[in-house]
Amino acid sequence: MAMLGGVRLIAQEGQGSSIAPAYTGPKVKVAVIGLGVWGREILSVLGRLPQAEVAALCDSYPAFLKRGARQAPGAVNEADAAKVIADRDISALIVATPTHQHREIALAALRAGKHVYCEAPLAHCLEDARAIAVAARALPGQVFQAGLQYRADPQRHFLLPFIRSGAIGRWIMARTQYFKKESWRRASSTPEREKEINWRLDQALSLGLVGEIGMHHLDQVSWFMDRRPIAVSGQGSIRLWADGRTVADTVQAQLEFPEAVNAYFSASLASSFGGEAETYHGSDATILMRESSAWMFKEVDSPLLGWEVYARKEQFQKDTGIVLKLGGSKQASFSEAEVKAEAEKTALYYSIEAFLRNCSSVDMARKDFVEVFGGDDPGLLRNHLSEVKRVPTGGYEEGYRATVLAIKSAEAVAQSKRILLEDEWFELT
Repeated sequence: MAMLGGVRLIAQEGQGSSIAPAYTGPKVKVAVIGLGVWGREILSVLGRLPQAEVAALCDSYPAFLKRGARQAPGAVNEADAAKVIADRDISALIVATPTHQHREIALAALRAGKHVYCEAPLAHCLEDARAIAVAARALPGQVFQAGLQYRADPQRHFLLPFIRSGAIGRWIMARTQYFKKESWRRASSTPEREKEINWRLDQALSLGLVGEIGMHHLDQVSWFMDRRPIAVSGQGSIRLWADGRTVADTVQAQLEFPEAVNAYFSASLASSFGGEAETYHGSDATILMRESSAWMFKEVDSPLLGWEVYARKEQFQKDTGIVLKLGGSKQASFSEAEVKAEAEKTALYYSIEAFLRNCSSVDMARKDFVEVFGGDDPGLLRNHLSEVKRVPTGGYEEGYRATVLAIKSAEAVAQSKRILLEDEWFELT
C-alpha cells in the first residue's frame, strides 16, 4: 500500500498536557469488593492515587482477601459484602466480582447511597444489566461509573476529534485485536473452589473473550464512529485449551454499522503474536493505536491538512507514522521522572482516577449545599448534584449499551450466527 507517511498523533501547544495537575481535594473512602486478579490490579492503582483511602476490602475467598490485604494494610478485611455496604464511613464502592455477581452488590450499594464503580460488562444477561442501569439513572446525586476504561483515557479523548472531524476521510472499516497466550484457568485447593474462580470458562456465567475483553474494543469503535451497530456476527472455537471449558479460546466478531461500514474484533488465548491493537481505516488516512500511543498513516492522494508537515514521525517498516499523542509536544518541559510516571499511567488508572475525582466533586457539592440551604429538600439537592461538572467517563447509559452489545456478540460467537440488533434491547425502561 502506497503511503505518504504516518503522522504519531501528538497534541500541539494549547491543547493540554497528559500530565494532570496534582490532586488537592479530600480523600475518598473507598471499598473494593472482589479481589481476584483484576480486583488486585485495581488495588494497585488505588495505592498510587493520592485521593484514594482504601477503607475496606471484601472477598468470600480467604486467600484472595489475604493477598489483597498486603496491598492495603490499613483497610478492614471483610468476607461479607453486606457489612461493607452498610458501613456509613465508606462513600464509594468498586465492584470487581465475577460479572454474574454484579447485580446484587451494585443494587445494594446504590440503595445504601454509595457511589459505585461497576466493572464492565455490567452483567451477563440483559435483565441484570438493565436493572443496574435503571437504578443508577434514578440516582443522579450519586456517581455511577461503568468500567469502560477507554472512555476515561485522555489519549482517546485526544484522538476523538481527529476521527470525527473527517481527518481520516470517509469511513472504510475498523479492526481491533487481542492476542495473549494464557489459559484463563486458575488453580485452587479444592474442585469446588476451582470451579468457582474459573467462572470465565463457563458459558452459563461468562460472556467469554468477546464479552469480557472485546466489549471494550467494540464500545470504542461505536464511540469513535458516534453510531450504534445494526447487526453482529461471530464465530469461535477451542483451538488450544481443551480442558473442559465451554467458552471459545479463539473468536472473531463482526459489527455492521450503517452505510455498510464494518468493524472486526479478533482474539485468541492460543497465540500472542500481534498483541493488542486498534486500527481505524479511512479513505484519506488510517489511525493505528497500540497501548497509549497512536499514529496516523496518510494516503498519497489525501488532502494536506497543514499541521502534519511539522509533526513528529516514526518509521514502520516501509511506512512512516505521524505521532498522535496527547501532550507529546510539551514533555520537554517536564522532568524525566514526571514523564516516566505519566507514561506508566494506564487506561485503568485514568478510569479509577476519574471516578474518585467525580466522587469528591459530588461529595463537596453536597456538603456545600447542606451548609447553605440545609438538607430539607431532597429534590432540590438531587437537582443540584446532577449539575456538578464531572470528568468524562462511561456512565450507566454507556455501560448498559456496551453490555448489551457484549451480550449479543457473545451469543453470536457461541451460536456462529448473525444477530440483528433490535432498538428495544438498548432502551432503558
